[in-house]
Amino acid sequence: VQLVESGGGLIEPGHSLRLSCVASGFHFGFSAMTWVRQAPGKRLEWVASIGGNQATATLDSVRGRFFISRDNEKNTLYLQMNDLQPDDTGTYYCVKGGRLNYDHPGSRGTQVTVAS
Repeated sequence: VQLVESGGGLIEPGHSLRLSCVASGFHFGFSAMTWVRQAPGKRLEWVASIGGNQATATLDSVRGRFFISRDNEKNTLYLQMNDLQPDDTGTYYCVKGGRLNYDHPGSRGTQVTVAS
């Protein structure tokens, strides 16, 4: 399993970012996928999951602002993040698996920093 995230950066509150994660080494189209994040000094937090059938689930605090999607033709997972807030700051990882059974992150992740 190889997962490579990109799209993070330093951004002001209220703006948007789209994270991408290119997957290889497994059958992406059949796999549930998840985004998790870790803020400095805090535990890993589940953010959103999407099944192979495109069904999604999203953390309450980001619902309506964050949208998970996938392109099985490109083996790519996305996280559209709108109206970003300072509490959204952290390292974002894509992982294989669904909300209740995702893998522990083994990739580098992508850093998102929301600050004025």
